[in-house]
Amino acid sequence: MQFRDRREAGQILAERLRVLQEKGALPEPVVLALPRGGVIVADEVARALQAPLDVLVARKIGAPFQPELGVGAIAGDDAPLFDKRTLDQLGLSEAELAPVVAREREELHRREELYRQGRPAPELEGHTAVVVDDGVATGVTARAALRSLHQQHPERIALAVPVCSPEAFSLLRHEADDVVCLDRPSPFTAVGLWYEDFEQVTDDDVLAVLRRQ
Repeated sequence: MQFRDRREAGQILAERLRVLQEKGALPEPVVLALPRGGVIVADEVARALQAPLDVLVARKIGAPFQPELGVGAIAGDDAPLFDKRTLDQLGLSEAELAPVVAREREELHRREELYRQGRPAPELEGHTAVVVDDGVATGVTARAALRSLHQQHPERIALAVPVCSPEAFSLLRHEADDVVCLDRPSPFTAVGLWYEDFEQVTDDDVLAVLRRQ
């Protein structure tokens, strides 16, 4: 399955989630987008579920010599979550990654402040946290985001993405009550391959969506 763009992916994903909602599996939903790309998908989901939309900022920790290669992730002020098997394969230690973690933590806080504009994080007790992204490759960033949510005691946690790798799906279904993924292609390679238009989403794009809430 290849999606035209994030809007189309969000609309198709929303249809699947509406079925769950009608079955009572998503009580009192609050949609939480993983910025930046996930915000566009989540906008369609929130409209369909008639749910509030906010952001859940998480940041990938990349290998020092290859930043696109995720070896861990952070969310909120939680301790970093590392993929220990990948660290071992690359001969890296957590201590060596401390400067990368510090930079990503700074960027995480910058984005939270920018996107929230002084608003508090949403109250999740008694609600279903519906976490949305535009796709999941390794799953480490989504995993850190989901684990951070457990501390806020939502009634349920659901992860919803248009596309994910089979390996990430197997990993993440143990982190949430529901994992909804429209397609799990193999080989997966990269999220952007499954979109005709995968143009970069900017901070201004994110703010424009959030201001419409």
